Amino acid sequence: MTRNEFNTFCAGLRATTHVVQWGNADVWKVGGKVFAICGWHDGEAAFTFKVSDIAYEVLQDEPGIHPAPYLASRGMKWLQVYEERGMTDASLRDHIVMSYDMVVAKLTKKLRAELGL
Repeated sequence: MTRNEFNTFCAGLRATTHVVQWGNADVWKVGGKVFAICGWHDGEAAFTFKVSDIAYEVLQDEPGIHPAPYLASRGMKWLQVYEERGMTDASLRDHIVMSYDMVVAKLTKKLRAELGL
């Protein structure tokens, strides 16, 4: 997945917002909460997203995937895919949607209603 494809995909999810921060990273949010980030790893696009406890344990040591810098060191379950061999584009899209869904589920009922979610 390219950075442009990542941004197009995230923009297609309902009620999302986009900001560029943290050293030119594309940060995607829903309800003001981050669900996906595209930054850089050794000059290449790297994709970061929230995962379940089980996905974190299973995927964190796979080739091309590691615990997300900063976020995982704070005890959060976030992974970063930094090489194409880490996961297919389809799997990456699935994980981004799961991250989005986890973040939406934690929003207040009032905010979800305001966002039409």
